[in-house]
Amino acid sequence: MTGEPRARARLIDLSHRIDAGMTTYPGLPVPEVRQHLTREASRGHYAPGVEFRIDVVTMCGNTGTYMDSPLHRYANGADLASLPLERLVDVPAIRIDATSAGRTIHAASFNGHELAGAAVLVHTGHDRHWRTDAYAEDAPFLALDAVERLVKAGVAVVGIDSLNIDDTGDGARPAHSILLGAGIPVVEHMANLGEVPETGGFFTALPAPFVDVVTAPVRAVVRVPRGLV
Repeated sequence: MTGEPRARARLIDLSHRIDAGMTTYPGLPVPEVRQHLTREASRGHYAPGVEFRIDVVTMCGNTGTYMDSPLHRYANGADLASLPLERLVDVPAIRIDATSAGRTIHAASFNGHELAGAAVLVHTGHDRHWRTDAYAEDAPFLALDAVERLVKAGVAVVGIDSLNIDDTGDGARPAHSILLGAGIPVVEHMANLGEVPETGGFFTALPAPFVDVVTAPVRAVVRVPRGLV
């Protein structure tokens, strides 16, 4: 076997931690955690000194850093279990620095980048407000021309470190409609994008393969090969 050992790569965690009772998007249910089997109760089922805990987690699919499947928007779209792994695992990553773009991020922010087949990660810096009231206010989003540029380029997946990839001030939702209509998964509420190199990293984000489920949390990471700053 040749090539660089994966263990020597730097891994950047792009996901927010999930705590019981936390708010991701105002108005949506918060996650709840309870113990189905406590350690104390489990002791009677196993050999002496052996104990386990089993939890039950109840939460909205739109919790923490999560992925939208096409089924989220379209009744005949792919569910989480049907998403092609080629769009989700070890995808060449491009970080778009939109920290100075204002709320509305236009197609010009993508100029000079080879977008085809890439995981396009839109870095707005809005994640600095995570779990504060400010997170739901004046959140950056992609304009229609930006979304059309991404679809025309044939990107694999799009992520953003903001409340929503669309403007939540109205119900139009063009970014969701166009991206998911093209089969391009969307990852929202990302974190730490400022640590990702502009190019050269590899993006992975995997939801559990739920059948007939439209959104779910992911552990999103970028793998940065050794020697890449």
